[in-house]
Amino acid sequence: MNRDIKNEMKIEFSSKSANEAFARISVAAFASQLDPTIEEIADIKTSVSEAVTNSIIHAYPNRDGIVKLSAKLLDDEIEIEVSDTGEGIENIEEAREPLFTTKGNLERSGMGFTIMENFMDKLKVESIVGIGTKVTMIKKIKKNKSLENTY
Repeated sequence: MNRDIKNEMKIEFSSKSANEAFARISVAAFASQLDPTIEEIADIKTSVSEAVTNSIIHAYPNRDGIVKLSAKLLDDEIEIEVSDTGEGIENIEEAREPLFTTKGNLERSGMGFTIMENFMDKLKVESIVGIGTKVTMIKKIKKNKSLENTY
């Protein structure tokens, strides 16, 4: 399937929790070019927040690292990638189970992937232990038909 990229962006930042809000707001501002609803923006922001937080907490538990964030605008969807070169995920299937967490001592809920899955239209998780993880999310932006043909 050949999809035309209308626009794209890439940013990298340190794996510090203060940068989670920066990532969330950056993608929301970029996604606004597709004229999403407030609910669609909220879904995107929440999903980016979960993916970035996973990288910050799980990829680099005892050191600083780099989190990479990219987004592509297609005709009616945004494709977002969050990646790191951290610890990696040993068992992706298990990690995607609701309430599964390896950081119970930090009061983590283990709902990150579940939230991403529910708020986005597609979620793909790729990871190699010791190499890193890449999370790809796609959100379809529904065009507001009620405003068309009003003039």
